[in-house]
This record gives sequence, C-alpha cells and structure tokens, in this order.
Amino acid sequence: MTVDTQQKGDERVHWLPMIAAISSISVVGIAIGLGMPLLSVILETRGHSASMIGLNTAVAGLASIAGAPLATPLAMRLGVAWTMLLMIAAGALAFVGFHFAPAFWMWFPLRVALHISLTVLFILSEFWISTSAPPHRRGLVLGIYATVLSLGFAAGPWLFAHLGSSGFLPFGVTIALVTLAAIPVLAARNESPAIVADSETSHFLRYIWMVPTATFAVLVFGAVETGGFSLFPVYGNRIGYSEADAALLLTMIGLGNVLLQIPIGVISDRVSDRRYLLLACATVGLIGTVFMPFFAQNWHLMAALLFVWGGVVAAMYTIGLAHLGSQLSGHELASANAAFVLCYGVGMVIGPQAIGIGMDAFGPSGFGWSLALFFAAYMLLVLVRLVRKIL
Repeated sequence: MTVDTQQKGDERVHWLPMIAAISSISVVGIAIGLGMPLLSVILETRGHSASMIGLNTAVAGLASIAGAPLATPLAMRLGVAWTMLLMIAAGALAFVGFHFAPAFWMWFPLRVALHISLTVLFILSEFWISTSAPPHRRGLVLGIYATVLSLGFAAGPWLFAHLGSSGFLPFGVTIALVTLAAIPVLAARNESPAIVADSETSHFLRYIWMVPTATFAVLVFGAVETGGFSLFPVYGNRIGYSEADAALLLTMIGLGNVLLQIPIGVISDRVSDRRYLLLACATVGLIGTVFMPFFAQNWHLMAALLFVWGGVVAAMYTIGLAHLGSQLSGHELASANAAFVLCYGVGMVIGPQAIGIGMDAFGPSGFGWSLALFFAAYMLLVLVRLVRKIL
C-alpha cells in the first residue's frame, strides 16, 4: 500500500493541503451548525411533533454509520480531493432540497444523503490532515483542526440567530458557505494523497480492533458529547438551574473545547505513547463527573469544572486521531479513519440512550453515573492494553 504524500519519516508540514482540508471542513462545520437548528425550526413551524423531528434528526447518526464504509473505496477510485468535491456538491444539493421538499417523508432520504456526504468529508479531511502533518507535529495540527472546527460549529447558531428560518435566505447563505469550502480543496487537488490498496486489503471494520485505544476513545467521546449535550439542560433543570444558567454552562463546555485542544495537542506531541495521555483524559472525565454533584450548588465552581472537563474530554477525539495517525499510513490509515468516524457514530447512538435510561432509573445523579460508566470502561481497556505491552 502507498500514499504519495508524506511518509512516516517526512518532517515537512504540507501546508497547502492541510489548510485546504481544515478550512473546507470548518466551513462545512458552520453550515452544519446553521443547518441543524434551521431544519428543526422549519419542521416545527410546519406542525410536526417533537418526536417526529427527533426521528428525522436521528437518521443523521445512522447515515453516518452507513456512510463510513464508502469513504475509502470512493477515494481509491476518484482520488481524495475529487471525492471531497463530489461530497460537497452532493451535500449542497441535498441541503437545498429541504427548502423545496413539500412532503415530510422526503426529508428522510435528503437527511441520509446530506449526512453520508458529510461523513465521507470528515473521514477524508482527517486522513488528508494526518498525511500532511509530520509525526512530531501531528498533535498540534490536529489540535488546530479541532479548534477551528469547534469555532465553525459555534458560528453556525450565531448565523442562524441573525438570518432566521424564513424564506430561502438561510439556505442561500449555507449553500454559499459550502461552495466556498470547495475552493481550497480544488486549489490543493494536486497534493491530495493517492490511496493504493495492496492485495491483502481487508474490511475497514478490522481497524476498530487494530487500534482500539483510538477507536474506543472516539466512541466514548461521541457518547458523552451527544448524550451529555442533549440531556444536560434536563439535568440542569432537575438540580435547580434556570434554562439560561444551564445554557451558559453548556457554553463553558464548548469554550473549554475551543481553548484547550491546541495546548493538549502540543503535549501529545511530546509524549512517547499517546495512550497514557488518553488514559489521563479519561481519568479527568471520570473525576469530573464524580465531582459534578458536589459543585452543582455553586454556578461558578460548576462552570470552572465544566470548562476543564469539556476541553479535556474533547481531547480524546484529537489525541485518538493523532494516535491513529502514528500507528498507520496509506490505505490502512484511510480505512482506520473510516472506522474511527463509524465509532463516533455508534457513540452518538448509544450515548443519549444510556444517559437517558440512567436518569430515569436513578434521577439526576444518573446523569453523572452514566457518563462515569463510559469513562471507567475506557480506562479499563487502556490499562489492559498498557499492561499487555509491559508484559
């Protein structure tokens, strides 16, 4: 297997493709941040129930799982850059289709098409970034990627607040942003990695078990992020916070995510085995969930805790991706990226269910206990892997 960009020993940073991948996927992040609330509000104004809106939104997670296996075969056939451009075009067409689709059932295939396109984009952009960064800078580069992507997601709701949900304007702005995402990819197309499979190519799912400390890190992050964010307002209400105070605490989690990714990424570049840092992040995640009930009576203490907790837990994604890139290259790395994103989608599906069941069974404390269970299980996995290495 070969990849005609950086090899393991190449110390150069390939700036043009790295900037192309980061800027394009971040612009798409803005579009997602704007599009998700936009579509929900439109469905509500059309008279659809919350359960139906939730059902249509849940299709996104299933589409992500379905789209993950498509990334590597498409990139092998068309090339990384051209596949990304195709997915940008397909995603834009699917998104504008929501504006013109009169029947609710039409929104399901459109949602599937949109999120398959976005999933392939995420997989290939992360693969491209990993191949453009030398090993000693991979954590820093992926920290920049995570930071800019987080800013993109945060900018989307801000745009939605100013554009509203009426008429074609929010759709037009989103299409314009997605079109902008194609420009840097097109400019760097000649530096995109060419993936060539060898005769022993196996199904991408085997990479889940090949680098489990990376793939299960993102599964835990997907579960905690999706479940925690969706149910934190409910948790906050049950422990006595107003809706506004709970929303501000969510903002603190997001702020920690934005500000801590680059410093933690730099630290990961100085660690000989990133699994120790992943273990440390999971430990902070576990300790944070244990202390939440004790800090809940003081909003400022809770905000400080969630700032650190949110940034460190989010680093499980960044460090996991860097660890993946340090272990594999070429076709294997592309397939492993697909497995990585698949595990994130699985986490998105099981996280809200597990946390919701925990809160129904144990009340507000079930929120923290459910989160703690994810972290504890992951810590056990990493400890087993490290002990096996020593023995």
